[in-house]
Amino acid sequence: MGCVWSEEACASIFRHFLGKQTGSREEIAKEAIKHALKALRKRHLREEGAHAPAFIALSKPIVSQGSEWKEKAENLELELQQCYKAQSRLSEQLVVEVAESRASKALLQEKEAAISDVQEKLTQTRDECSQLKADLEEKIKALELVISENQEIRAQLEQMTIKARNAEAENKMLIDRWMLEKMKDADRLNELNALYEDSMDRLRANNLEQLARQQVDGVVRQSEEGAEYFVESFVPSVCNHKIHAHEGGCASILFENNSGQLITGGQDRSIKIWDTNTGSLSRTLYGCLGSVLDLTMTHDNKSVIAASSSNNLYVWDVNSGRVRHTLTGHTDKVCAVDVSKISSRHVVSAAYDRTIKVWDLQKGYCINTIIFHSNCNALCFSMDGQTICSGHVDGNLRLWNIQTGKLISEVAAHSQAVTSISLSRNGDTVLTSGRDNIHNLFDIRSLEVCSTLRATGNRVASNWSRSCLSPDDNYVASGSADGSLYIWSMSKADIVSTLKEHTTPVLCCSWSGLGKPLASADKNGYVCTWT
Repeated sequence: MGCVWSEEACASIFRHFLGKQTGSREEIAKEAIKHALKALRKRHLREEGAHAPAFIALSKPIVSQGSEWKEKAENLELELQQCYKAQSRLSEQLVVEVAESRASKALLQEKEAAISDVQEKLTQTRDECSQLKADLEEKIKALELVISENQEIRAQLEQMTIKARNAEAENKMLIDRWMLEKMKDADRLNELNALYEDSMDRLRANNLEQLARQQVDGVVRQSEEGAEYFVESFVPSVCNHKIHAHEGGCASILFENNSGQLITGGQDRSIKIWDTNTGSLSRTLYGCLGSVLDLTMTHDNKSVIAASSSNNLYVWDVNSGRVRHTLTGHTDKVCAVDVSKISSRHVVSAAYDRTIKVWDLQKGYCINTIIFHSNCNALCFSMDGQTICSGHVDGNLRLWNIQTGKLISEVAAHSQAVTSISLSRNGDTVLTSGRDNIHNLFDIRSLEVCSTLRATGNRVASNWSRSCLSPDDNYVASGSADGSLYIWSMSKADIVSTLKEHTTPVLCCSWSGLGKPLASADKNGYVCTWT
């Protein structure tokens, strides 16, 4: 592009050079022309620099300009969206701030209400404090009055103490005189006791002589009418009756004295009396609160005593069928019981609380307790009722004095737990059975082994498996875990019969005092009678 100079601009430049230069007019004109050309060149360069972007823009194609504008529009739209998002966030924050402000306002109102309540309570407390101060002043006055009365009572107490001391001195003198009289009475009573014991010794001697005469030709039994007859036991071979006596196991059976009535006790907490001639149920005794683990009966057949897993013993009156006594005192299951053979008054029991207790049925409570480190599984009275024979978990047979509770003697009867103890009718021999599957006969006087009985296949079923002696003391019967009933001859110390009818372990057996039948009971509650 060209540049047009105005006349005034040229004239001013020319006058400028005329004022500063001295020389000829031509030189001045040349210089002015050069200066004007330089100025024109500079202006031209400035104009080219100013219009360069326009030239560049015009030189680009229209399509590229459109893409740039589109990109700018997209960027602007993106910025607009970001602005909207920022505005949304600010709105949400504003809503939250408003909600928090309202909550703070509500909390402030609650605090103000609480403050007003506290102020009211404070006012009430101040009123109560004032009232308590007034009450305290009254109590102080009353206390002063009580103190003065107490001082008066102390003075009276001192006087009464002096009188009491005098009375104690008089009482001591009277007690000394009374004790002197009691000692005199005791001396007289001892003399009477000595006379009584002498008479009893004579009576026992007469009874022993009479018993010796009765045992000349076998074992003698007395009937209810008092007639004497001899009993001989027979080895049974036939199962007469198989009775489902109890639900669950039947752990104890025994016959009434000189009778065919069989008494059974089981896990169903009942005692049942059976007629072995017909196999029918005669009576059921209820009232036991646990499984029956052992049974015994008084020699007059009037009372049945059961040892139970409920930690108690139960005494039934057979005629009425009612529980006459519930003997409590053991702290664990009672597993063994026996009654004195000379009196229906004393009963001995053993439990898994490591105690043996002696009970008086007339009084209905325990009169002696024996404590030992090994639990007792079985026990029985001696014939004179003065000694207890007990078999323990540690395998020992022990003899105890019933009066003093002291250990008389002991012997290692078995290598494992003793499960059963039976006394012979003459009282000289004790049969023990153990978990070592051995049956020993001991002389009760020396505790020496008279005989040892064992059999292949005979396995004692439980810690309370009971074996028995025949009434004539000629045979031993014992149940086995295989369901068999083994019978040994005591004289031959050998098996004479093996009875098989049970399908589960035989837990106990008992021989009738009449010589037959023999009864056995198993783990399923079945009872078999054998003749």
